[in-house]
Amino acid sequence: MESFTYQPSTSAIDDIVAVARDARKRAGLVVEEQQRKDLMRDIANLLADRRAVLVAHYYVDGDLQDLAERTGGCVADSLEMARFGFEHPAETIVVAGVRFMAETAKILSPEKRVFAVENDANCSLDLGCPANEFGQFCDQHPDRTVVVYANTSAAVKARADWVVTSSIGLRLVQHLHSKGEKILWAPDKYLGDYIKRESGADMLMWNGACIVHEEFKAVVLQNLMRRYPDAKVLVHPESPASVIALADVVGSTSQIIHAAQSMSEKTFIVATEEGILHKMRALTPDKNFITAPTAGEGATCESCGHCPWMKMNDLQRLKNVLVHLGDEVRVDEQIRRQAERSIRRMVEFGKQYAPPVPSA
Repeated sequence: MESFTYQPSTSAIDDIVAVARDARKRAGLVVEEQQRKDLMRDIANLLADRRAVLVAHYYVDGDLQDLAERTGGCVADSLEMARFGFEHPAETIVVAGVRFMAETAKILSPEKRVFAVENDANCSLDLGCPANEFGQFCDQHPDRTVVVYANTSAAVKARADWVVTSSIGLRLVQHLHSKGEKILWAPDKYLGDYIKRESGADMLMWNGACIVHEEFKAVVLQNLMRRYPDAKVLVHPESPASVIALADVVGSTSQIIHAAQSMSEKTFIVATEEGILHKMRALTPDKNFITAPTAGEGATCESCGHCPWMKMNDLQRLKNVLVHLGDEVRVDEQIRRQAERSIRRMVEFGKQYAPPVPSA
């Protein structure tokens, strides 16, 4: 079986790391409790006045998740966010997440105004897969079906035959493999490797990674498992294979939440971005959730599983967006039309193979 991994330049990787460091410095504004309550009240009023809906990812701050649900929006993984924004009648969509999520909302709903809470909130997977270089990679393998993860730019999606999220990636590749199709996969090498091992498909890999999930460490996770021998381990498939091998459940954000709800165990070690714990604790307050380790022995923190770009979404930034309604998310129309085709295929496939929806 043919195998290949694209290796981005050292300078490209260094650039991603530098951007991540800058995002960490800019992430999150600390507010007092009364100011927090005032902001949440003001934002709820502004959403109503603007006839806007807030769509939030599980990884953003818990206040934003709560606001989205209380004001008629949604908290979800990227597949459900895309579906919700497309189907909702609101004239304006505000996306609390990262840049590609807001772009996806605009691609599916070009007639609506779309805003990101923070336009500079990006993603290492997106940054590590430049459209021009990816296009050259595709040109070298015209016989392959191009499947890209949702964590990519509109221009990369425009080049794809299919867009997938982690909730349906495996099932989609299994479907294509059953038809004898060979896959060109981008950008997450860990998710791609997991899908390749599980499906047996012939896949060429782009060499990208999430800066959060790549840092989970199997050796330190094993130490934590020894401390909590009754805990079940829930792992996102963007993690390294050595971490996935320790999992009781491997799945997307929605699938991880559903697993915690449906399993009888009371303690869970969770290997994904720490923002998900807000929803997990709200849905199952009688259970104990521990973030999987991202640091080695002797490090200053045992668990640092947070995305610096997701943490750039905060209440003050959200209010500023709703007050000014400036810097609307825009996508070149030709790219939008091309990307829309592959995203709509994802949405339609997802309707057939949707993950369990977490419920209260």
